[in-house]
Amino acid sequence: MSTVMTAARVEAAARERLRLSVRGAVQGVGFRPFVYRLAGETGLCGFVLNSTWGVVIEIEGGPGDLERFVSRLGRDGPEAAQISSLDIVRLPILGDSGFTIRHSIASEEKTAVILPDRATCAACREEIGDPENRRVSYAFTNCIDCGPRYSIIRGIPYDRPNTTMRVFDMCAACREEYGDPFDRRFHAQPNACPACGPRLQLTDATGAPMQGDPIEGAVSIIETGRILALKGIGGFQLLVDAAGGKAVRRLRLLKHREEKPFAVMFPSIEAVRRHCLVEPLEESLLLDAAAPIVLLRPRDDSDLAPEVSMSSPCVGAMLPYSPLHHLLLRRLGRPVVATSGNRSEEPIVTENAAALERLGAIADAFLRHDRPIARPCDDSVARVLAGRGTVMRRARGYAPFPVQAQRSLPRILALGAHLKSAVAIAVGRQMILGQHIGDLDSVEGRHAFRRAVDDLLGLYAFAPEMVACDLHPDYFSTRYAESLGLPLVRVQHHEAHLAACAADNDVQGPYLGVAWDGTGHGPDGTIWGGEFLAWDGAAFQRLARLRPFALVGGESAVRDGRRSAFGLLHQLHGRAAGRDLPLTDEERALFPVLAERGLNCPWTSSVGRLFDAVAAIAGVATHSRFEGQAAMRLEGAIGEGRGGDAYPAPIVDGRPDELDWRPLIAGVLADTARNRGADVIALRFHNTLVEWIVEVARRSGLAQVVMSGGVFQNRYLTEAAFGRLETRGVRAYVSRRVPPNDGGIALGQIVLAARASEPKFMARRLL
Repeated sequence: MSTVMTAARVEAAARERLRLSVRGAVQGVGFRPFVYRLAGETGLCGFVLNSTWGVVIEIEGGPGDLERFVSRLGRDGPEAAQISSLDIVRLPILGDSGFTIRHSIASEEKTAVILPDRATCAACREEIGDPENRRVSYAFTNCIDCGPRYSIIRGIPYDRPNTTMRVFDMCAACREEYGDPFDRRFHAQPNACPACGPRLQLTDATGAPMQGDPIEGAVSIIETGRILALKGIGGFQLLVDAAGGKAVRRLRLLKHREEKPFAVMFPSIEAVRRHCLVEPLEESLLLDAAAPIVLLRPRDDSDLAPEVSMSSPCVGAMLPYSPLHHLLLRRLGRPVVATSGNRSEEPIVTENAAALERLGAIADAFLRHDRPIARPCDDSVARVLAGRGTVMRRARGYAPFPVQAQRSLPRILALGAHLKSAVAIAVGRQMILGQHIGDLDSVEGRHAFRRAVDDLLGLYAFAPEMVACDLHPDYFSTRYAESLGLPLVRVQHHEAHLAACAADNDVQGPYLGVAWDGTGHGPDGTIWGGEFLAWDGAAFQRLARLRPFALVGGESAVRDGRRSAFGLLHQLHGRAAGRDLPLTDEERALFPVLAERGLNCPWTSSVGRLFDAVAAIAGVATHSRFEGQAAMRLEGAIGEGRGGDAYPAPIVDGRPDELDWRPLIAGVLADTARNRGADVIALRFHNTLVEWIVEVARRSGLAQVVMSGGVFQNRYLTEAAFGRLETRGVRAYVSRRVPPNDGGIALGQIVLAARASEPKFMARRLL
């Protein structure tokens, strides 16, 4: 008897119990099922559960088994899981006899990482094409590795009752999968099948149901040149045959989208290759679980209608990312235009009734379903820059995955800029950037902005301590920030650009920031946009800028590159400036008067407006129907050209130094007069910009260069600057997970507002 008692005491002494607090992307990725199986393999007892901040694990067993468990937890987890922190606490032994998955617990702290929506995995794609499978042709098939996440979640933790799937009761077969630890649908919250899940319906433009199979009917709509409105994961899309010029022209007319390029969804990666030149990194982006639109160069023999891309040198290509898209594209067997389901400059539509109201005059039929969308998520856009993928529009597939800060941050709400709006919050060490909202010019856009703010705050039960906004006094986001009655930090636009890029790349220490874009309110009251700002760890110092010039007509110069060009040329030639531009007689008389008297002619240092001016002088583009169109065409004019010479690029010493554009513009005029091709002018212009970056970097003596702002969406410029800097031993950075354009501004606002809230900087501000 005593021998048995002694052995029991020894066994008990050899056991230990640990509590593991796991934070990061560990909900909605199959992490709890993985933990359950791992505990079984290592012979441990205890439990796992979701919390509002992550995952809690309590395990009990021998020290060696516990060590193996912890080691494998970070090494062998699900592909989509990312552990940001793991805290371990030793607990008293409880003597558990097995391992279980417990119900989630709620707390006041809501910091759990919400996973973005994920494209359909290979296993689910196989199922919907298998006639023997009960999910054959089911448009809402998903598993723990794929399917909707952010677009259906209404609360944290990520459990089915906290999603829009709560209205669908699982059938017996689905419940069995959901409860089987060895099934890939174990605790897959959107799990459903044709017997119990969401259903498709095809209607006409009035909402009246159309008879027959919805997918077959939708295929017929597209094949006959008509417009289909399809309810996707994050909202409606408008689809037409991408080879049908007449259909695409009709879509442009009805959507009021004159020239902005449309995205194209291809049935397969092989179909993409038939129409586009695809590099390995671009293919990886296309096939990634985020499934963004990827900007590619078109093949000369592509039969896509020219009306698809219009003046853009790129095709915005994407692959099917939901079972519904796969089913439709498989039966069509051809690429389709897949553009946002909205009227021009309005937010994407998510609700069936609203779709009929707002898209009924555009679409001929609606392929819709009854699964509610918790929040709009447009398609993301990405491009390969300097050997890595860069997100240009951050929405489905990327939002709201956080950027990690080096330390815990104050509770900050950041409201971004005015164009390409996105909002962000700081939760602990997480900077959570919400999805792309759009521009805030329209009433609908402003309503969408308010809803996005309320949604992000509500999702995380977040009560901000302070709010950060742009320095521009007339932005809607600024006025909204002022209305909240919270401590307010106004962040200069270009400083926010650079801080966002630095945070995205975890840049530490001093760096030279190159912030180039179209417009941003400067502290001196002028329009900035061609700035070199040095960061010393405490503040930015403006080292250099583009020589200022007048924007004739103010805001109207944003869409009329001739006005920017006239402002430049007026400094060179006075009243004779108009001779080199295609102006009307009225404009030739008016522009000099405006420039000489300074009437509605604000001064700018914007490189974005310099792009517009050069495009106008060279005859590449005189007007922009959408933001950045002239710059896009100027980049496209380079073609396959690389390297070569540049225009003279002097820098005038001063405080700050000035990039003197006058020899550049003189060179463009001379090349134009000699009828040198637009390709030559565009290449020499881009090379000149690179020379400026390299020379200011040399003068600064800094070993790191951070480049941000909309101009750095330009692939040739970014890659040429990267190459030149890095051959000189300078480390260069451009944004990756957040957009270099204004879509990333809110992230930078958080970084700088947090710095401004530190006691030593608060004291400096008060002085």
